Amino acid sequence: MPGTDPHIPHDAIVLAGGAARRLGGADKPGLRVGGRALLDRVLGACADAGTTVVVADPRPTARPVRWAREDPPGAGPVAALDAGLRHTTAEVVVVLSADLPFLEVATVRRLLTALWSSGAEGVLLTDADGRDQPLVAAYRASALRRELTALTTEHGGLTGLPLRRLTGALELTRVPDPVASFDCDTWDDLATARARIREHGHVLDEWISAVKDELGIDLDVDTGILLDLARDAAHGVARPAAPLTTFLVGYAAAQGKGGPEAVAEAARKAVALALRWADEDTPEAGSDAKGDTKADAPSDAASDAKATAKATAKATAKADAKADADAPASAPGPDTAG
Repeated sequence: MPGTDPHIPHDAIVLAGGAARRLGGADKPGLRVGGRALLDRVLGACADAGTTVVVADPRPTARPVRWAREDPPGAGPVAALDAGLRHTTAEVVVVLSADLPFLEVATVRRLLTALWSSGAEGVLLTDADGRDQPLVAAYRASALRRELTALTTEHGGLTGLPLRRLTGALELTRVPDPVASFDCDTWDDLATARARIREHGHVLDEWISAVKDELGIDLDVDTGILLDLARDAAHGVARPAAPLTTFLVGYAAAQGKGGPEAVAEAARKAVALALRWADEDTPEAGSDAKGDTKADAPSDAASDAKATAKATAKATAKADAKADADAPASAPGPDTAG
């Protein structure tokens, strides 16, 4: 199948009914990383799917899904995959386990693009040790159905069969990704995941994703715009102005079009206001107070821009220095209660 279109119609199957023996039988899909259940994190990564089927007993989830169960329950991953596949109609299916804390939408799209461009029957990730991860993969549904039928005929059923009996018969392409393929099989794995998301380079994105899930917001905005706004409001007005201004920008955007463009436009206006506010506290602003009508003339635009750029650069340097100083030195240990 030629081309490199990443927007391939597809369904998703998430296997979430394992026994979690290495976790002492804990409810692994419900264990939390960054305040979100592992299952919800995976569901967020496959949000582009037309239909998402979770093979497990039903439970509350952040996104609507269709539920399925292998027969008998606990019959293994091949039987679970077959049960999920029966509820899908797309020619391409993404197959995922429910314990992937670092899986992202971009990861799923990369798998789909690789499948689309390669012409293979499946594309799966490999982990840090180069091992295949068949539950972080995209497959052609027709190939899966063909091999599931063959296995059923050969063994009289699918109960207890390992996944390699299924994937070994497929023409596969492999994509190395030690981060997205990381799964939480043990308490140490869970502790590692919880520590990583609190690192300085990840914590902000993780927090924003968690808040959006908690509030039911499905909106991708440029967080850099909002951070710049908070910085300018804090520097040019007063520190408490930062959170209050960003709140008002969000409120104004919701009253308008409500999309990323509305947020960007409201933020632009608020930044301009904060910079004008700050400019009034400079010596050059004294002429305005004395009624100098030339203050608004086009000839002053260059000097105003220069002053604004200087103030912004200074504020950026201060904000960056403070961010570095506030970066957490270490992460907390695992909460074994999940």
